[in-house]
Amino acid sequence: MQKTLFKKYLRVTAAIILISFFLLGLVMLVFIKSYWQDEKQDLLRRNAESIAGIAAASATPVQGDNYILLDTERMQSFMNAFSENMDADIYVTNRAGEWVLSAFGSGGTVNPAPFTRRTMDKALLGTYSGQGTVDGIYDSPYYVVGVPIRISNLDGTRSTIGAVFTACSARSFNEYRNELMKMFALAAVAAFLVAFCISWMFSYKLVRPLRDMALAARSFGEGNFSIRVPVTSNDEVGQLALAFNNMASSLASSESVRRNFIANVSHELKTPMTTIAGFIDGILDGTIPAEKQSHYLQIVSQEVKRLSRLVRTMLDLSRIDSGELRLHMARFDLTNTIFVALLSFEKSIEQKKIQVLGLEDTESLYVDGDPDMIHQVVYNLIENAVKFTNEGGYIQLAIRDLPDRTSVAIKNSGAGIAADEIALIFDRFYKTDKSRSQDKNGMGLGLYIVRTIIKLHGGEITVQSVENEYCQFEFWLPKHEEPKLKAGKKEKDPAKDKKEEKR
Repeated sequence: MQKTLFKKYLRVTAAIILISFFLLGLVMLVFIKSYWQDEKQDLLRRNAESIAGIAAASATPVQGDNYILLDTERMQSFMNAFSENMDADIYVTNRAGEWVLSAFGSGGTVNPAPFTRRTMDKALLGTYSGQGTVDGIYDSPYYVVGVPIRISNLDGTRSTIGAVFTACSARSFNEYRNELMKMFALAAVAAFLVAFCISWMFSYKLVRPLRDMALAARSFGEGNFSIRVPVTSNDEVGQLALAFNNMASSLASSESVRRNFIANVSHELKTPMTTIAGFIDGILDGTIPAEKQSHYLQIVSQEVKRLSRLVRTMLDLSRIDSGELRLHMARFDLTNTIFVALLSFEKSIEQKKIQVLGLEDTESLYVDGDPDMIHQVVYNLIENAVKFTNEGGYIQLAIRDLPDRTSVAIKNSGAGIAADEIALIFDRFYKTDKSRSQDKNGMGLGLYIVRTIIKLHGGEITVQSVENEYCQFEFWLPKHEEPKLKAGKKEKDPAKDKKEEKR
């Protein structure tokens, strides 16, 4: 049988409640017993002292340890009244422990035996108190208190002539204790049931979100990411449920992106491979005449390059995910990198009659970074600009040399990007709705890789767009402090070195 968290919590709570009631009952029993015993013995002591005072007032000593009570009838009636009111037995003894007078009100069985010497010694010296059968006088436990009877001599001294013992049965306490324990047990059972019900409801409410999370996680394992956990509180469990729902939304989004990515990659691989296989088969079987083979081989070459770019993009993504993307820093001409990337799209720019602006008076500008990666950044941004620029539109490039950074802005006319999509375009696999009709071959990885490369350089990339007017991407690279030159050495000018090489 599965041990659920709910059952474990309920068992622990029930055990704590039971242990608490047990300890409470035990402490209460000990306290009541101590209080009852002290109270009973104190009452017995006060009555014994009163009777001892009366006995001392009417006592006359005779030979040995004996004495004579002058008013025995009055003493006996007084003792009888005390014993009946207290439900106690009263004994007046001489120094030897022999009974002189007695009165019985406890209703118990009494064995007519004298008190022992040890008991008498304690009573004659001060006060004796105890619990038990009282030297075999009783068959059941009794509370007993003994006080001495002291009289004043003619010479002013005081003599102890005997003792007064008062005793009451412990049976009354046992009955009281049993009744008290019955009431406590009933109250404890009622309190336990109430506490158990409250604990059950609290435990169920506490564990229910965890059960919902377990069911949702099981559904996630089956590929269903639509289930969400209700957030019913603002405590740790509520925050956990909220975080779980956010995770579910992220997983659902990731799953959707993954499926779209697989579909895009499958399409990307299938289309060029089908084209390549068809044209090569046509050349091999003679379907394509010899004079047209060169034309179709160029198409095959383009498709192969397309596959190569796809594989390179996937490798870059894999390196980013594994953290293996490393920079190989060098000083290079950023302007030249932009010109080289721009020339790669010369044919597309001419076909769409795009006007390129901003590079008329551009000079060489050297920056520190990874030349290949920055080339990839510029290439991807220019590729997007060419792809989404309208017929007869423009692409404007601006390079700015600032005190602490170098920035590059690439602006193109066209449909632009919707305001609600700007925050998402740098996410992996994301493609805007408008780009789907124009960018059927893209996978939504270009801008993600661009941003990753720029961040590795310590820079940042931003985007501005106005729908149906323009879109502009701008990135910047930080400037690094140049090392101080040693005395007698001059820094080489890369531009000057190139001029010397041309000569």
